[in-house]
Amino acid sequence: MNIHEVRLPMRHAFTTAHGTAEVQQSIIVELTDGELSGFGEAVCIPHEGWLAPGIRAALETNRAVIEAMDPQDPVEFWEACLPLLADDRCALSALDQAAHDLWGKRKGTSVRELWGLPVGPLPVSDYTIGIDDTHRMISKMLEFADWPVFKIKLGTDRDLGIVRSLRQYTTATFRVDANCAWNVEDALTYAPHLAELGVEFIEQPLPRGARRDQELLRKEAGIPLMADESCWTEDDIDTCTEGFDAINIKLAKCGGLTPARRMIERARRNGLRVMAGCMTETTVGISAIAQLLPLVDYADIDGAVLVARDVADGVRLYRGRPVLPATPGTGVTWLGPLA
Repeated sequence: MNIHEVRLPMRHAFTTAHGTAEVQQSIIVELTDGELSGFGEAVCIPHEGWLAPGIRAALETNRAVIEAMDPQDPVEFWEACLPLLADDRCALSALDQAAHDLWGKRKGTSVRELWGLPVGPLPVSDYTIGIDDTHRMISKMLEFADWPVFKIKLGTDRDLGIVRSLRQYTTATFRVDANCAWNVEDALTYAPHLAELGVEFIEQPLPRGARRDQELLRKEAGIPLMADESCWTEDDIDTCTEGFDAINIKLAKCGGLTPARRMIERARRNGLRVMAGCMTETTVGISAIAQLLPLVDYADIDGAVLVARDVADGVRLYRGRPVLPATPGTGVTWLGPLA
């Protein structure tokens, strides 16, 4: 197992209700059989407590056990790693991604094909506009004016004004993400106006623990609601069913592709729609997430577009449309930390 630590500048300072990032740090995990290598990513997000020293320490502490395993079957490998990294799902996700990538490369085909998923149209990814001065938010959006969907980060005292201003410059679909910043009164006030402004859904309007308010909001909002911070792992899906119409599955939160697939199945049984989402991963992490696209309704996989430099080739977005390479595994070709 090789561990690569990378620090990449953001295209723009990226602000959400949780804080601002100007540099994205990630731990890239490489699993190798001596001939082929699989890659996975643990993205560092300070407000979640995902810091490079802690992620590296979790992997190093378990290095001997991990290296003694042969990840011939990614699911069995994940199950064996879970007791070691149950408290560090981000590190677990990086190992799971790498195991899937190596599995596909050994088989000479893509992960999605090994899963037997159909080839067909894939959901278009949004491009995320971080919180900023309204004029700068407009400028950021116009850099990608030909994208059909934008996600707008909110959590200010001028949220409706931001959306109204952006709407003057595009007819694209909007999604808004409050990242837990609103209370139920705010959300009920904003919801009808956002619907009139062409917002497809509101992501995580209320804090994670506000379950009763969330259920009330769903009854009254008149616009679909998507869980993000409220839905981390499989066990959260049942508690989200009454308060949300959809869930955002992120590999770093749930622990990788293995549990993500189970979450999709469980969400479907509960009548929930699903988005494959990202943090600000490089192409390593985005290429893993993209293997799920045939299974989901929405995509938010613009992480590698939000960083100014990258460390890998793989899945790309063309005007929001995912282009999956005809290469095995998750499609990752490692370029190195100085790419």
